[in-house]
Amino acid sequence: MMQQLEYDFIKREILSLTGIDLNNYKSEQMQRRLNSFLLRSGESDWRNLFSATRSDPVALSKLRDFLTINVSSFFRDLPKYEILQQTILPMLQKDRSTLRVWSAGCSQGQEPYSLAMILTEATGSHRRHYILASDLDYSALAWAKAGGPYSATDVANVPLQLRQRYLNSQNNRYCAHENLQKLITFKQHNLLADPFEGNFDLIVCRNVVIYFTALVKERLYNRFYQALRPGGVLFVGGTEIVNKASEIGFETIGVSFYRRPY
Repeated sequence: MMQQLEYDFIKREILSLTGIDLNNYKSEQMQRRLNSFLLRSGESDWRNLFSATRSDPVALSKLRDFLTINVSSFFRDLPKYEILQQTILPMLQKDRSTLRVWSAGCSQGQEPYSLAMILTEATGSHRRHYILASDLDYSALAWAKAGGPYSATDVANVPLQLRQRYLNSQNNRYCAHENLQKLITFKQHNLLADPFEGNFDLIVCRNVVIYFTALVKERLYNRFYQALRPGGVLFVGGTEIVNKASEIGFETIGVSFYRRPY
């Protein structure tokens, strides 16, 4: 593990260079990842790495990409998406036919495109839901806005009918149809610093907060609660549990699903 003075120096430099505050992340886990990054960089120490990064936009982009972890796939954890499609969305649409949905931490777009597919299937392309997809990582957002390309592994969980209907394929690479791209509003957004929009029917934030400290998680879940309309639902990762959910105000309506009561 790093000496505290060294880690404090690294945190200050990274905040200055990228705007990312590592105090919000689990310390031991982040230090292991940083050690790995330094080793792979070929630089002898962090001072040299930061010096090189300041004068090299590509190196800065690599550092930012490393810190904003992007691991996703279409319909990740398929059984949960089936619950979303068969139970949660019909429940939400009893209150309003046009939904406000937020994919918070959307990475390269696999999640919001999955949501756009099932919403279109549920209500038809004539109904324009508001789907906000946000992420801190500029390069991941650029990939998402372009609609890919995505690998065969990325789309493995997409049912064949939906794959044929919503994705273009060439040489085993897949891109979202232009009409699907138009359903989504992409936005660069820092979950830990920027204001939230509100009145959402559904917020999807899966496998994003697992890297944060317990205190930061609690603060973030409180903010998600406030951003939901009464009756709105928060959808989290399959291994994630919202601690103090009832104290925040949530009611649990199934594994990975938490509702703000009416």
